[in-house]
Amino acid sequence: MVSRIMITGGAGFIGSNIADACVAAGHEVMVIDNLSSGKKEYVPAAARFVLCDVNSDTAVEAVRAFRPEVISHHAAQVNVRASVADPLFDARVNILGSIRLLEAARQNGVRKLLFASSGGAGYGEQEAFPADESHPVRPVSPYGAAKMSVELYLHYYLVEHGLSYTALRYANVYGPRQDPHGEAGVVAIFTERLLRGQAAIVNGDGEQTRDFVYVGDVVRANLAAIERGDGRSINIGTGIETNINTIFRTLRDLSGSRQEEIHGKAMPGEQQRSCLENRLAFDELGWYPEVSLEEGLARTLEFFREKIRNTAKW
Repeated sequence: MVSRIMITGGAGFIGSNIADACVAAGHEVMVIDNLSSGKKEYVPAAARFVLCDVNSDTAVEAVRAFRPEVISHHAAQVNVRASVADPLFDARVNILGSIRLLEAARQNGVRKLLFASSGGAGYGEQEAFPADESHPVRPVSPYGAAKMSVELYLHYYLVEHGLSYTALRYANVYGPRQDPHGEAGVVAIFTERLLRGQAAIVNGDGEQTRDFVYVGDVVRANLAAIERGDGRSINIGTGIETNINTIFRTLRDLSGSRQEEIHGKAMPGEQQRSCLENRLAFDELGWYPEVSLEEGLARTLEFFREKIRNTAKW
């Protein structure tokens, strides 16, 4: 069924991949993004584009004018360290911006809101591996606290106003279009540095683990959630722990680099293990990860190779 879909943050890493898939599926798409980290060239030509902050009158007016049936909310302040340094700024963007979007959705007949939540940041230091959705929510950063707060507001808007939602609790998403600068994922950082012949440094002993899920699989989860998973918070991960040393070694081998392993200082307060159970995703969305880690890393390397080849600086 064709829908009108608004994607906030739709010029960014995950949002732009979702926008492409929604256009390909025949949906009518509007992207809003302030381009603070997103790139205009990633917005599909067939999508309408509005340059604005999510917490702005312009964003509210875009909802009123476009009247989407579904909003995919990916606009966010995503820098965990920045959230620790300035919790008020993080809350203004991630909590107040989301509430303002929910109000606009309620007032303009939006059927459903898909929310880019976080499993790792939401659960904090896990008690069980992999963590399912019943795991205690104990975020250890303002960023994680904001994501869990928005989930509570989503429940309120469902109960009080009948606005449906699905909150997708992402594991560590990686893949094409991830920015290797700023608050980037380790895959993007290692990939760019290895391809450029620069030192890729592993923080600490490299034994800390993450659940790496390929962006294409995340896109499929979002498409499924347009019609399924109503009123649920759902993990989107592989259920597999991979340590950072393995990521470095795999990327080094795939890239043809001869760099020796270099270990730097451990990051203070860094989460040691993170891994998400995905059974509920299969039950609710019919979703499971299809792309293996090695295949996903190879695709990511090829994207970066092409990008570096075609641009003097990126």
